[in-house]
Amino acid sequence: MAPSKVRLRRAERAVRARQRIPDFGLRRAMLGTMLGVALVAVGATAFYRQVIQTEYLKTEGAARYLREPAIPARRGMVTDRHGEPLAISTSVASIWADPVRLTGNDGIIPALAAALELAPDKLEARLRTAAAKGRRFIYLRRRVEPPIADAVTALIEQHKLAGLGMETEYRRYYPGGEMFGQVVGFTNIDDEGQEGIELIENDQLRAIPGRRRVIQDGRSTTVEEVEQLRPPHHGSDVVLSIDRRLQFLAYRELKAAMLEHRAAGASAVLLDVTTGEVLALVNQPSFNPNAPRREGPAARRNRALTDVFEPGSTMKPLVVAAALEAGVVQPGTPINTSPGVLQVGRNRVRDIHNYGLLDATSVITKSSNVGVVKIAQRIERKRLWELYSALGFGKATGVGFPGEVNGRLTHFSRWSAFEYATLAFGYGLSVNTMQLAQAYSVLAADGVRHPVTLYRTDQPGAGERVLSEETARQVRAMMETVVSNKGTARRAAVPGYRVAGKTGTAKKATGHGYAAGRYQAVFAGMAPASKPRFVMVVMVDEPRGSSYYGGTVAAPTFAKVMQAALRLYNVPPDAAAEQMMLAGGEG
Repeated sequence: MAPSKVRLRRAERAVRARQRIPDFGLRRAMLGTMLGVALVAVGATAFYRQVIQTEYLKTEGAARYLREPAIPARRGMVTDRHGEPLAISTSVASIWADPVRLTGNDGIIPALAAALELAPDKLEARLRTAAAKGRRFIYLRRRVEPPIADAVTALIEQHKLAGLGMETEYRRYYPGGEMFGQVVGFTNIDDEGQEGIELIENDQLRAIPGRRRVIQDGRSTTVEEVEQLRPPHHGSDVVLSIDRRLQFLAYRELKAAMLEHRAAGASAVLLDVTTGEVLALVNQPSFNPNAPRREGPAARRNRALTDVFEPGSTMKPLVVAAALEAGVVQPGTPINTSPGVLQVGRNRVRDIHNYGLLDATSVITKSSNVGVVKIAQRIERKRLWELYSALGFGKATGVGFPGEVNGRLTHFSRWSAFEYATLAFGYGLSVNTMQLAQAYSVLAADGVRHPVTLYRTDQPGAGERVLSEETARQVRAMMETVVSNKGTARRAAVPGYRVAGKTGTAKKATGHGYAAGRYQAVFAGMAPASKPRFVMVVMVDEPRGSSYYGGTVAAPTFAKVMQAALRLYNVPPDAAAEQMMLAGGEG
């Protein structure tokens, strides 16, 4: 080989050898630069996280495991006078969900809907809508029955579901059902009172939930309780004057009377004379507060306080009381009612019979319109108006019930001669059942008016004298004749007790005058007549049976409930009322 070629190959091998030798200096410089940049980046990031974003990161971290759930509180209980529960709160489960988590698990929706007893398509649409809005918490169903809660619990455990859970709330339950519907009322889904005592005493009954801080895992299961932020405040109990036993009896008898006479409605009030306490307050139709709200407003009305009627002949004893107070008549004062018709201006007042010559007592016994108008004509109009007003007509009773009406009593200066006459036998004014019971309790309490109350009280409120004791006793004795063989309320008698009372049968007023063939039957009475313990008023609206008189429609209900009340409260019988054999009329 030529020497030149050998030298060329040696030169090429030398070049290739030099090319394979790495440049370690350059590499060291590049690596150092990269490590320096990385170190600066780590340091800057650490500084940013630890110094600048400290509070933000702490908040975000805590939000992923710290929760502040509510501590449920119990709404106060409503009881009757003997401590029997009328409204109580029981713990139940409410089902909640995190829509964002659940929407990624579409396969579970049908099973969840079945457990919740909901339509799958509606549940899925609801979850998707909430997730689209970024909501992380919604209630799927609140205050569910135990079987539903058990089914959801089993589903969570079976599928290890995250984003679905339960919390404890309280559900209102009414043991008395429809017997107490209009009195106790009901609450809404948020446990706020909507009607009745639940609304009146909402501030006292209301529960204020507490708040606690807990640690939860990724499935929202509580791992540890950190602290209690606010203790729960349970509502206070409310004790009513209502006696559950008498309420049941009054409800049963009033409902039976309404069905028997095919009436449009009815109400009844039973008062304790000595304290003014309401022992029973019932209405028909009624509703069950435990059931879903599907009934109409008419069923929720507490008719004894919200509905007014013209009291008819039940006002006659009060007119006679005013005349006795004025000294213009005595129980035996003769009143000539012949020929059964009385001309007053251009109008006439009529009796259903020509009773002829009566005395003041017999005017009440026979329920004579002519007789009571002649008695009223002996009294100054102002005096009768003052008595009606003092008895509570035209003003609220003071029980504070939602929707209570005042009724209507116009000033005496606006009465015409005929209006004054009609006021004597219960037309031209309107009252509710509670007002009429309160007025009769004045006669029962020897002329003293005590405030009526729906709450239990051991001491009666301060009374106001309206009539003299002598007048009240005289009128009671006169009303005893109504509940006799010659009176209009023989069916109001209670065996072994003397009963005083008065019937009322009034045509029903409408927006177009008095409706033909439509009446309101009333009986108001008290027992024992010698020293009354109870007063009761029964009003039946539009009876459509064979009779529509107060003595045949309302009086029997009075007798049955009054008899039970006297026995339950161990009221001793007084001397039996004299049995009079004279035939009686209707009024």
